[in-house]
Amino acid sequence: MESRCLALFLGLLSLAFVSSVETARAQLFETKATQAFMIDADTGTVLFSKDADRLIRPASMAKLMTMEVVFNAIKSKRLTLDDTFVVSENAWRKGGAPSRTSTMFAKVKSAIRVEDLIQGVTVQAANDGCMVLAEGMAGSEENFAAQMTDRARQIGLEKSTFVNSTGLPADGQQTTVRELTLLALHLWRDYPDLYHYYGLKDFNWNNITQANRNPLLAMGFGADGLAVGASEANGFGIVGSVSRDGTRVIMAMSGLANDRERSEEARKLLEWGIRSFQKTEIFGKDEVVGEAQVFGGAKHGVALKAKGPVDIFLPITNRDKLTAKIVYTGPVAAPVEQGQAIGALRVWIGDTLSQETPLFAAESVAVGTLPQRALDAIKELAVGWLR
Repeated sequence: MESRCLALFLGLLSLAFVSSVETARAQLFETKATQAFMIDADTGTVLFSKDADRLIRPASMAKLMTMEVVFNAIKSKRLTLDDTFVVSENAWRKGGAPSRTSTMFAKVKSAIRVEDLIQGVTVQAANDGCMVLAEGMAGSEENFAAQMTDRARQIGLEKSTFVNSTGLPADGQQTTVRELTLLALHLWRDYPDLYHYYGLKDFNWNNITQANRNPLLAMGFGADGLAVGASEANGFGIVGSVSRDGTRVIMAMSGLANDRERSEEARKLLEWGIRSFQKTEIFGKDEVVGEAQVFGGAKHGVALKAKGPVDIFLPITNRDKLTAKIVYTGPVAAPVEQGQAIGALRVWIGDTLSQETPLFAAESVAVGTLPQRALDAIKELAVGWLR
């Protein structure tokens, strides 16, 4: 794969997309989390990334996938909020009051509406609620966990694997902070009528009221979800989302030392994300982004453009940390058809690959004459080895 670099001058922004040999880029934000990932929800633009693809134990954050399976069943009308499931002795003993884990205190052999179970899980991280849903929908928690992994693959999560519905310790249970963030984004985008459960401040069941376990909700800065977790292997983790003034950012982090550090680091990252970027259009629809070299063509280059406008999230400060490259495999062999996929515009914010926009041929380029093709062949023999 060959990188073709092009300086892109942005006029009034007085900002050049630097084309150069790869060098180390500094992060614009520092966090104590060992893994962290944050995106703009509307566009999916990556705003921050730190060791985002390292496998971790999801702990109670696995319940986000449990809810995805439940929400999907409701959306497809295979399940309703008024359906009921019975609390088995297994769910009561392993996830209820006797378990001394997070629970909604469901009574053994009682029948509970799906909506109440959802609230028990989203607000109280109830292990008994998860198990009741899993057994009711799939016959066993093992079967339900297999459905969780299948759904993860269907929505594009390639590394996440689930062994149970609760996130309780189990060999083989794994995810990444990138995939937890993308899962949270999916929940927000695909289930707008159900996502609101994550923002409930408390929930009462069996005459016991418990506050939402997500500490971000009480901080008053626009947080409305989603989950926390802790494991011996990966420390304290959190998945959070904040919406303010028409902008929503979603993040996940792991590897914090305690719940206090988790709360503070999550708040700081989300606050930084919501305040520190300005959405800016750098190329309009059908505007040429750059050019790719053509081999053996009637022209030496082909203009490139995106399918629509190209927006970036510009740091309000540290604008010099924004860099970009046009990347393609080349030179591109003629003939080239208009609309042919050629490469991508990659944009970095600091050392984070923020976004990647596919680029296409803006025009057709026919095969060149014999002398033109011969000249290109000579050029390739002379300089091709340098790439």
